Amino acid sequence: MTRFHVNGRAAEVTADADMPLLWALRDELGLTGTKYGCGAAQCGACTVHLDGQAIRSCVTPLTAADGRQVTTIEGATGEGALGRVARAVQDAWNRLDVVQCGFCQPGQIMSAAALLSAIPRPTDADIDAAMTGNICRCATYQRIRAAIHEAAKSL
Repeated sequence: MTRFHVNGRAAEVTADADMPLLWALRDELGLTGTKYGCGAAQCGACTVHLDGQAIRSCVTPLTAADGRQVTTIEGATGEGALGRVARAVQDAWNRLDVVQCGFCQPGQIMSAAALLSAIPRPTDADIDAAMTGNICRCATYQRIRAAIHEAAKSL
């Protein structure tokens, strides 16, 4: 059994220790905001925070979460610093019409929130480095970068 906190609430999952955290979140806990994209940590659709760090949940074993804090897109706008940053990111995303199909957006937002939590005034190079590995099939990369800058200004 793996015990951890998800979005501020205690969770217990009885599953194979090698089960990817993504499947525990989606299938065992019903948190379907985190998406499955590639299964190889290459697309970023499955990005969540583990103790405040952006990780790819599709390749992170469930046991890595044992005793730790996991935040998904569903909990990103909660109380505290992450919530403030994630709300600013989502507001900027909406103002700049970043979303097209929307599939990658939970991972994009979680990566952007981790970046702004670490670097409140990122450069284009900081943004490009932090967002590497978050693929947007609709190619809204310029709008994503602009929205991150916009969110940084509002913080």
